Amino acid sequence: MPLLLSITVFVIVAGGLMWLGARLWVRPRAAIERITGADAIAIERVQKHPSLAFHELLSKLGSVLPASPKDVTIMQQRLIRAGYRGPHALRYFYGAKVLLAGLLPVLTTIAVAGSSSRTADNKLMLIAGSAAVGFFAPNEYVRRRARRRQRQIRRGLPNALDLLVVCVESGLGLDQAIVQTAKELEHAHPEISEELALVNFELRAGKRRVEALRNLAERTDVEELRKLAAVLIQADRFGTSISQTLRSHSDFMRVQARQLAEEKAAKLGVKLVFPIFFCILPSLFVVTVGPIMVRVVRELMPLINQM
Repeated sequence: MPLLLSITVFVIVAGGLMWLGARLWVRPRAAIERITGADAIAIERVQKHPSLAFHELLSKLGSVLPASPKDVTIMQQRLIRAGYRGPHALRYFYGAKVLLAGLLPVLTTIAVAGSSSRTADNKLMLIAGSAAVGFFAPNEYVRRRARRRQRQIRRGLPNALDLLVVCVESGLGLDQAIVQTAKELEHAHPEISEELALVNFELRAGKRRVEALRNLAERTDVEELRKLAAVLIQADRFGTSISQTLRSHSDFMRVQARQLAEEKAAKLGVKLVFPIFFCILPSLFVVTVGPIMVRVVRELMPLINQM
């Protein structure tokens, strides 16, 4: 069995290296042109980068997997919230699901082939479990990326709101203030800068400000941005002062952030109960009670033996 496993691994590695060599280093078309003397300019020679070939493979695998229009819409929204807005992001996502669902069972089969301690049922369960993990792992990755991006947007929103207040109070309109805020936060908070830049692009494309702000709220799915969009839409609809509205909302968000910090500080004592009970108290008992127990055993055990 180890010999068979070694031969299988050698064949896979050798075949992969031969394929990569033929794709990346061997150039039969160039040799034919040099021998026949063909015009090199008339023949298109495009060398693909390995990453482009991998993307093409993912795109082809993604077109194989069938999906309902409802699931496609939901997954596209999740990818947008995670920051993947490319035209082929959905195909790459489905291609990654197919690739991992087919690759992980093969690796698991190679890993458990030489194990004699596992039964056939356990091996089949491991292979099926690896296929399920490979199929659903991209979903979890996208979900985590979306949550991380939403946290970064929440972290950069107070600075963006303060810059909006300063820009509006200095005499700029709301559209120009959004553009200036996106430029200023490009390096400090790239996520919120990207979202504000998309709002500016939508406004330039001819969308109304109300639609652009609603798209911002739906695209990010951040509660604080939903409130900001609702406040700006109401101010635009009723004709109130944008600067006063932004300043009031900034004060409201500052108070809300302070209350959230106080809430987390109040929960800290309860959250520390289990780490203290399971991690600190046992070592404390060993340090304090351990020497006493050793002394008791040394002094009482001879007396008990003599009795």
